[in-house]
Amino acid sequence: MQIPKGIASSEQIIKGSRFLSELFPISSQSEVREKIKEQKQKYADATHVCHAFICGKNADIMGVSDDGEPGGTAGRPMLDVLKGRNVTNVLVTVTRWFGGTLLGTGGLVHAYGDGVKQVLECASFEELVEKTGFSIETDYQQYNLIKKLLESYEIYDLNESFGEKIGLNGNIAKSAFKDFSERIFDATNGKISVRE
Repeated sequence: MQIPKGIASSEQIIKGSRFLSELFPISSQSEVREKIKEQKQKYADATHVCHAFICGKNADIMGVSDDGEPGGTAGRPMLDVLKGRNVTNVLVTVTRWFGGTLLGTGGLVHAYGDGVKQVLECASFEELVEKTGFSIETDYQQYNLIKKLLESYEIYDLNESFGEKIGLNGNIAKSAFKDFSERIFDATNGKISVRE
C-alpha cells in the first residue's frame, strides 16, 4: 500500500474547459472536509470542484463527490482510478471551469478519470509504514554512539533537544522498534532505554 509524499497538480484543457487536478496527502475524513472547503473557497469562480479520496491503513474509508456534474461522471471514475493504484491516505480534487462546450457523460468520465491518472503520474509515493513514536534521554558522552546507531534505521521526524541531557524524539517502523531499543540498551551497557 502506498501513500503520497506530498502535494501534486496537473492541468488539462478539453474543448475549452479547464480541468485542474490536485492531489493531497490526508489521514482522516475530517481532513478531507477541511481541504474540500478550502478548495471551494480558493476556486470560487470554478464551475465544479469534484473529489475522490481513500484513507485508512487498509484503504477502507472512501468517498466521492460529483459536485453538480451529472451523477457518476466525476467522483466515481476518479475513485476507480485511485482504487486501481493501491494507494491510501490520498485526496484528489479536479476543479473544472466550464468552457462553453458540453462534453457529454462519456467525455466527462474520461476527463475526470484522465485528470486523476495525470496527477498520479506527477506525484511521488512511499510505502505505508506503521510507525511507533520513541524518546531517548542521553548524556553527552553517549550521544555520538546513539547518533551512530540511529543511522542504521529509517527514522522519521527526528527532533533533538539539548539541555543538561539530550532528548531525542522521533518515529520508527513498528516492526523495527524492538530490535532498535535492544541495540541501544546493549550498546550503552543498559544505561539508556528507549521509551515508546
